[in-house]
Amino acid sequence: MADVLTGVGVSPGVGYGPVLRLARSVPQPDADARHSGDDTAEIQRAVQAMQDTADDLSARGERAGGEARQVLDAQALMARDPALSDDVRRRVGEGAAAERAVSEAMAVYREMLAGAGEYMAARVADLDDVRDRVLARLMGVPVPGIPESDTPFVLVANDLAPADTATLDPELVTGIVTREGGPTSHTAILARSLGLPAVVACPGVESIPEGTQLLVDGANGEVTSDPTASDVETLRAAASARAAAVAESSGPGRTRDGHPVPLLANIGGPADLGAAVANGAEGVGLYRTEFLFLDREHAPGHQEQVDAYREVLEAFPGGKVVVRTLDAGSDKPLAFLPPMGEEPNPALGERGMRMGRRVPEVTDAQLRALAEAQQGTQARLQVMAPMVTDAADAEWFADTAGRAGIHDAGVMVEVPAAALRAHHLAETAAFFSIGTNDLTQYTCAADREIGALGRFQDPWQTAVLDLIAATATAAGKADRSCGVCGEAAADPVLSCVLVGLGVTSLSMGATALPLVRAALAQATLEQCRRAGAAALAERGPGEAKRAAREHLPGLADLGF
Repeated sequence: MADVLTGVGVSPGVGYGPVLRLARSVPQPDADARHSGDDTAEIQRAVQAMQDTADDLSARGERAGGEARQVLDAQALMARDPALSDDVRRRVGEGAAAERAVSEAMAVYREMLAGAGEYMAARVADLDDVRDRVLARLMGVPVPGIPESDTPFVLVANDLAPADTATLDPELVTGIVTREGGPTSHTAILARSLGLPAVVACPGVESIPEGTQLLVDGANGEVTSDPTASDVETLRAAASARAAAVAESSGPGRTRDGHPVPLLANIGGPADLGAAVANGAEGVGLYRTEFLFLDREHAPGHQEQVDAYREVLEAFPGGKVVVRTLDAGSDKPLAFLPPMGEEPNPALGERGMRMGRRVPEVTDAQLRALAEAQQGTQARLQVMAPMVTDAADAEWFADTAGRAGIHDAGVMVEVPAAALRAHHLAETAAFFSIGTNDLTQYTCAADREIGALGRFQDPWQTAVLDLIAATATAAGKADRSCGVCGEAAADPVLSCVLVGLGVTSLSMGATALPLVRAALAQATLEQCRRAGAAALAERGPGEAKRAAREHLPGLADLGF
C-alpha cells in the first residue's frame, strides 16, 4: 500500500516522477577563524565574493524574467547591502577571516528577519541562500544548486532558495516537495508563477529514498510514495477537470446562487498590477506600502507617495483599493525611524500601528498622500492600520485618518484580542480585514518560520476559525464589511468556509484568483454556511476540513 504524507499544497497540479534531492551543503567557517594579518586584502576578498554573488543573482533574474526577476533582484540587493558590507569590513578589521565575518554579519540580519511576524520572516531562506553562495565562493567549493538529470523528476528539499526555484525547467521538474516553508515563502510564490505543482511544510519527506516514485497533489497537499497506476490516472483526471473549470470561470466572484464575493489581489506596489488585472482581480484587498519605504535613508516624499498610490487606484476604476499603512518596527527596521531598544521578540513588539502612534508624523504624511492620490480617480479608497489591538487603537486611527481627509478607515484584524473585541472596534472602524497569517501565528503561539510547528500554522485550526467567525459576526451586526487578506483566502475549500462564516470579500496572490473563483461558483451560500458551521463544530483542522467538504459536494468536480 502506498504511503501518503500530508503537507500544505501551495501550487495546484499533479507531479509524478522519481525523487531527486537538492544538494545544499556548504561548510560553515570555523568560529575562531582569523586572517593572516592583511586587513585590506581580506576585506577585498570578502567584498568581491559578495559582489560576484549579487551579479550572479541579477543575471539569473534577467534570464528568468517576470516575478522571478523581482525576487532575485531583491536577493541581489541583500548581497549588495551597504550596511552588511560595512559590518563585514568591521569584523575583518577586528581580525576575523572573510568567511567568518560574512557568516557572523549575516547571522545578525537573519535573527532580525526570523523574528518578524509576516512577510519579512519568510525571507530568511532567501538570506540563507545568499550567505551560502557567498561562502561557497570564498571557500572555493561548488555553489549549491539543482541536481542535473536528463529525465523528469520530483525535486525534494528541506527548503528552496529563489535562485534555485526561479530557474527550474518545468519540462524536467514535474513537482516540488519541501519539508520547510509556508504559503508565503518564495518557494510557494515562484512555484505558482512557474505553474509547478508544489507541497511545502511536509514532514517526513526527508526520509523518502532518492529514486522513489512520488505523486504530488499540489491542490490538496498530499504526497504519495510508489503510487499505483490507478492512483496516478485518477489524480491526473481530477487535475484536468479542475483546469477546465478554472478556464471557464470569469467575471466577478460569486457563489453558485449569485451571492457576490468580491475577489481582490494582494500587491506590494504598482509592479504587481499586471498580474492582478490579468487574473481578474476586482480591486486590491491588501496594498503593502512598506515596500515604498524599505532600504531608504529618508522617508519617501509627498509627491512620490502620491504617484505610487495613484497608479494603483487608477488601475481599478469603480473598484475597491484597500491600503495598509506602513507596517514597520524593530522587526522591519527603517533608517529614518527612531532607533528601537532591543526587543527579545520583535513580532510582539513596537511594530505596525504601535510604531505609527510613536511617530505620528510619518503616519500623517502617508495618510495625506493617500487622500490626495484618491482625488480625480474613480476607485474606492479604504485605508487600514496593521497590528491594531483594542478599541483605543481603532479610535486613534479613525481620528487621525479623518483629520488627513481619509473617511473610510478600518483595521486589520490579526491580533486575537482585536478579534475577540471586534464589536467594540466596530464602533469606530469603518471595516475589518482579517490577516490570517499573523492571526494564526498569534493564536497558536507558533512562529510561522519553524517547520516543526507546521501543524499550528494551519488556518484550518478551529481556534482561528472561531476568531474569524467572531470578527465577521461583529462586523455584520455593525453593518461593516469584513474581508480576509491572508493566505487562507487562497485555499479554494477554505474560501467557501470563510464566506459561510460571514466574510464579505477575499484577497490573495493574483495567481490564486481563478481557482478560488471557480470553487465559489460550485457552492451555494447556504452550502457555504453549513460548511462553516460544520468546521466550527470539529476539534481540529483535519476534522474541520473533512467536515466542510461534506457540505460542498460541487467541489468534487474540481478534485477537492
